[in-house]
Amino acid sequence: MPEQNPRDQYSTWVGLVYIFNLIVGTGALTLPAVFSRAGWVLGLCIILVLAFISFITVTFVVETMASANAIATWRRMQHRKRMLRSIGESGPSNSDSEDTPLVATVPTTPERNEASYRYYVIHEKIEMGEMAGIFFDKMGTTLFYLCLAMYLYGDLSIYGAAVAKSIADVACTYQPTNLTCNETIPDTEKCWEYSPLNRLDAYRISLTVFVLSLGSFVFFDVQKTKYLQMLTSVMRWLAFNIMIIYATKKLIVDGPQGKPVPVNVSGIPGLFGACVYSFMCHHSLPALIAPISNKSKINRFLALDYLTIAFFYLLLALTGAFAFEHLEDLYTLQFGPRESGDCSKSNNFFIVTIEYFLALFPVFTLSTNFPIIAITLRNNLQSLFLDSDTTYNICLRKIIFPVLAVLPPYLIAMVTKDLSILVGITGSYAGAGIQYLFPTFLVYYARRKTNKVIGLGVTNKFASPFKGNSWLLFVIFWSIASMILVSVNFIEVHLTSSWREP
Repeated sequence: MPEQNPRDQYSTWVGLVYIFNLIVGTGALTLPAVFSRAGWVLGLCIILVLAFISFITVTFVVETMASANAIATWRRMQHRKRMLRSIGESGPSNSDSEDTPLVATVPTTPERNEASYRYYVIHEKIEMGEMAGIFFDKMGTTLFYLCLAMYLYGDLSIYGAAVAKSIADVACTYQPTNLTCNETIPDTEKCWEYSPLNRLDAYRISLTVFVLSLGSFVFFDVQKTKYLQMLTSVMRWLAFNIMIIYATKKLIVDGPQGKPVPVNVSGIPGLFGACVYSFMCHHSLPALIAPISNKSKINRFLALDYLTIAFFYLLLALTGAFAFEHLEDLYTLQFGPRESGDCSKSNNFFIVTIEYFLALFPVFTLSTNFPIIAITLRNNLQSLFLDSDTTYNICLRKIIFPVLAVLPPYLIAMVTKDLSILVGITGSYAGAGIQYLFPTFLVYYARRKTNKVIGLGVTNKFASPFKGNSWLLFVIFWSIASMILVSVNFIEVHLTSSWREP
């Protein structure tokens, strides 16, 4: 079996930092607003519950990764046996079929341990799409790629809207005299005092420039992003800690300005979608876990990671919900340079620098991820619609699919810049499929296939602690019930309110 290059490996703690940085991103910036709308008691419960369920399905992905490696090893051994037999160096073998286990159904303890450590390993990086191809039929694989493409489309739409909204908010300096700093400036207000452009125009111009400049990378392959990712991680940690410290200081000095209710059921759709989006790492997990040098206690470390992230989210959401009377749907806009928390402009150069840094934080961080996500979407679209064994016109691969990857998100972000809606829909539907349903079905079919091929007596040492079928049923029923609840509430809150408007 091909081993990971030792130079590409890193320690468990480094791997967990990478996973933490992957999870804590744009979704976390939308949490304070939707948390406040749903109520602080309901928000606290939903964040903890969704963190736990997300961790369950993460362990399903880890187990499936080990099972996929075991199947890949088994297939290589069968190929080697056929090759040896074809040149007369091996006698007849009846183990070429997947109906015949590689080892005895009930092996002895030494055989069981040897088989476990030989086959159930995570040395190869097998992506979720590849795992779907191993354990699903053609229809299941197609459904997975469709769901992943929908999620990535939503991801890119959120990135584009967040960046353009941040740029426009900083660039537009005109503030109406009839509005206080706690009120959101309408899109119809002009951007600059002596300019015919309004704030919506500035947003759409910013979005167009952003997509044209960074979306062009989708026509190529971006590599060597290690240092960009390290810089992004440092900026992310700095920004989130500044926001938490600032909100905490405001609470201590000014007292609670926000008064969120304990429970508001109508806020569930936005909060559910934001939480699912905020705990998402499943589609990128294989690339982060495979290079970890010591994976013997990976599930325990992942549990620590999720516990830390849940605490971090609660700290961010609670301080924001109680510190500010009004919350922007993108939390960084709360700290804009035109106004500080006490509604007065600061003349302190350091404070102004911090305000500009926080307001433009999505621009700095999301700009490095946008080309990578777009290229990932392009590759998934090609896997979905093209046959790898067929040669296609270069125009199809080099122009059509790159354009299909960036044009729909651009159009979606042009139509709406409401991040709560974008995050809610992306997380509640496509995100729930990638985070809940597909990991559950993958681990179910992986267990069936490995039991048939590898043998019932061989233990998968990366098996999820949530082994029983009751856990699988729980996740499936939870996902379906949650999506139904979100759909009903979404229709009631958004459509009904628009019908009642005069």
